[in-house]
Amino acid sequence: MAQDWTIGRAITELTAAFGAAGLDTPRLDARILVGHAVKLEPSLLFARAERVLTDEESVLVRGFAARRARHEPVARITGHRGFWSLEFLVSPETLDPRADTETVVDAVMKCRAQYTSPRILDLGTGSGCILLAILNDWREASGIGVDLNPGAVAVAAENAERLGLAARAAFRVGDWCEGLTEMFDLIVSNPPYVAAHEGDQLAPDVRDFDPPLALFGGDDGLAAYASLIPGTRGRIAPNGRLFLEIGAGQGPDVTSLLAKNRFGLVAEHRDLAGVVRCLEARPG
Repeated sequence: MAQDWTIGRAITELTAAFGAAGLDTPRLDARILVGHAVKLEPSLLFARAERVLTDEESVLVRGFAARRARHEPVARITGHRGFWSLEFLVSPETLDPRADTETVVDAVMKCRAQYTSPRILDLGTGSGCILLAILNDWREASGIGVDLNPGAVAVAAENAERLGLAARAAFRVGDWCEGLTEMFDLIVSNPPYVAAHEGDQLAPDVRDFDPPLALFGGDDGLAAYASLIPGTRGRIAPNGRLFLEIGAGQGPDVTSLLAKNRFGLVAEHRDLAGVVRCLEARPG
């Protein structure tokens, strides 16, 4: 590429390359990645379009472009993802937080009037995005995030520190509720729920870059629910609520598992596409 590679030209060329690679949002991706390389917010790039990239910036942009053209998610390249108006660090050990999961946070926030200073348990916490988003908006709440992956726990703890929430959020390595002794008012979880045979149907951004441990839920996609729901029964307060993210069409099966463990369904919460994405239940 020419030595006078400007910000504007870089965005134009990356947009064309990403379009040819079949990416859904080529110009947006190009703006974010060029902005990340030159340390400017994407909204400021237009005013600096004629600025020539330094050699170091050019190398970064080319590297980012090659990675994105192979369908590596933008968040994996930049190391952070926006979720619930907050910025979260992500790593190879965590899921890339998605807008669908905001449905769980929204469902929890709708029950604020019923609790004063709730204790919250986040199972399979990953980056900590669900628990920390709730705590950011609910100042009286506190909680614990649990994940089987020590790397994910480290990322979640760092996110808590960066967001100023470490005083109300603790994270630990564990297998669902195993080893926990206290009771919780609210339990939330986005467990792995993709069936093993559905892996080939996933977008490469997900299939090739999200950690399998946090993605696949056994042969039928229900293994995590069958494991975690019984454990929550002994850790949830009598007037508590359980919020579970689910995959499309899994509502009836997960509701059946809840009923077998003496949980009553309170509500189904739909994502922005109208798909039932979160089940709210209570011990009954």
